[in-house]
Amino acid sequence: MFVTDAIADFLTRIRNATRARHKFVDVNWSKMNQAIAQVMKDSGYVEQFIVKSEGGISEMRVYLRYSKDKRTNSMKPVIRDLQRISSPGRRMYVGYENMPKIFNGMGIAVVTTSQGAMTGTEARQRNSGGELLCKGW
Repeated sequence: MFVTDAIADFLTRIRNATRARHKFVDVNWSKMNQAIAQVMKDSGYVEQFIVKSEGGISEMRVYLRYSKDKRTNSMKPVIRDLQRISSPGRRMYVGYENMPKIFNGMGIAVVTTSQGAMTGTEARQRNSGGELLCKGW
């Protein structure tokens, strides 16, 4: 299957898997998807991810993270929502001064800079702007 926007497909698969309460989701591997998964893992939104290759096709298995709701004693996904900001037809670039704060710092913005993919907070601390890929909370 040919996908025009691999990052949007990656985010959609994770969003759908969390809503269906799956433990993990398999997504197409790319360097950018792996970088986004690493940022999400470092921020605590994903447990871990594993890159596997079968027959020349690489996939990435992303293990999702859940927290226990004390009131209802059920499992709630840590990822409430993921939204794509920059798309292939409309790139969104921001400087470090204009880096958005998602839910007053409770969410993350994933930014690609010349130093690699990182959260918006980290990019602001390093005085580095770049392409605003997505936001999650």
